[in-house]
Amino acid sequence: MTAAPVAPIAAHDLLVFLLQVGLLLLLATCLGRLAIRLRLPAVVGELSVGVLLGPTLLAHVAPAVSGWLFPPRAEPVHLLDAVGQVGVLLLVGLTGIHLDLGLVRRRGATAAGVSLGGLLVPLGLGIATGFLLPRDLLPASASPVVFALFLGVAMCVSAIPVIAKTLMDLKLLHRNVGQLTLIAGMLDDVAGWVMLSIVSAMAAGAITAGTVLTSIAYLAAIVVFALTLGRIVVRRALASAAKSAESGPTVVTVVVLILLAAAGTHALGLEPVFGAFLGGILVGTVGKPDPAKLAPFRTVVVSVLAPLFFATAGLRMDLTVLGRPAVLLTGAAVLAVAILGKFAGAYGGARLTGLGRWEALALGAGLNARGVIEVVVAMVGLRLGILSVEIYTIVVLVAIVTSVLAPPVLRIAMARVEQTSDEGIRELEHEAWGPQAHAGAGPAG
Repeated sequence: MTAAPVAPIAAHDLLVFLLQVGLLLLLATCLGRLAIRLRLPAVVGELSVGVLLGPTLLAHVAPAVSGWLFPPRAEPVHLLDAVGQVGVLLLVGLTGIHLDLGLVRRRGATAAGVSLGGLLVPLGLGIATGFLLPRDLLPASASPVVFALFLGVAMCVSAIPVIAKTLMDLKLLHRNVGQLTLIAGMLDDVAGWVMLSIVSAMAAGAITAGTVLTSIAYLAAIVVFALTLGRIVVRRALASAAKSAESGPTVVTVVVLILLAAAGTHALGLEPVFGAFLGGILVGTVGKPDPAKLAPFRTVVVSVLAPLFFATAGLRMDLTVLGRPAVLLTGAAVLAVAILGKFAGAYGGARLTGLGRWEALALGAGLNARGVIEVVVAMVGLRLGILSVEIYTIVVLVAIVTSVLAPPVLRIAMARVEQTSDEGIRELEHEAWGPQAHAGAGPAG
């Protein structure tokens, strides 16, 4: 007996979905251009769209409209989330394509030092802060130890998607500091996701030595696979696609490789953005596709999919709870710890590895951008019962504020760092991607 075919999406749900995507993308484009006019990266405007259309504003100003446009049902939410996830994975993959592994080999010790400082200092401060916060803001079922550890993990992560988009908007992706920021951020995030899996297991009462060792073993296996069989697969796939004079086969091949790499790491319990980033690195270093053929891919990702993802990130945020004095004071304290801890750790690590103060300042600012990765971490804590709605909102506030503060500090610091000849060569290579080679070009640069 054959199963009955699954019914297609209902007409009303399809209408709502199309309106959601169209409205989010329209506002993301408009506010992104407005941010550029204000000498801010486009991502700042794009991140604010979800706050305007979510429970923070629209749900209070026009609840009927909000309830119709963003119905509180799983199916429409998941549909929009799926589109956003594809966008962020392709953006991270595109960032990996641009990564200069030659610089990684030359400056690996520097990146490791920056990453270590940017990981340990905010982790320690976050754990200490978690033990000091008022207990009435914690869920009744949450363990104070697990909560403190979770807050430490939330404080030490960086947001590779937001960092990548900011570097693109400011035309800093080709600079050595930009490359070091991406490398250090990815190292921090890999460590952060492993720690998050451990803390999540603690919250569920399933933590064992085997859980920790399994996560580390999977991470090592992924790297070994990428350096061996992964290189062969990527090289042959892109060589086959390159035989066509059209850009279509190359674009499709790159998209498939990035998404399958993301699916692979996700299947092993690690974050899919790690797989997407690793897949992008293999595409850029092993496959070496013609930049002209990938120009359409970049245009769609940077101009359509990435803004749509950033616009959806704020739809679960409700910043109105900050109207309570106790929550506001707690939020201010957590925000201060988050900014100072990450900055001090990254700045100190950069200085100890021999970088100048302006380069160290830029690294501290860049790695401070928590963005939507922080939101994802907060959602995990909310789902597991580790975070209350108030603490969840505070963590989300950290994500927004740090993402807004990073670009202007980056611009000021990098204006005082001279461009090297290697950076000039890398800039010319990026220019080969066409008019979209630097997202947000114009006043924001």
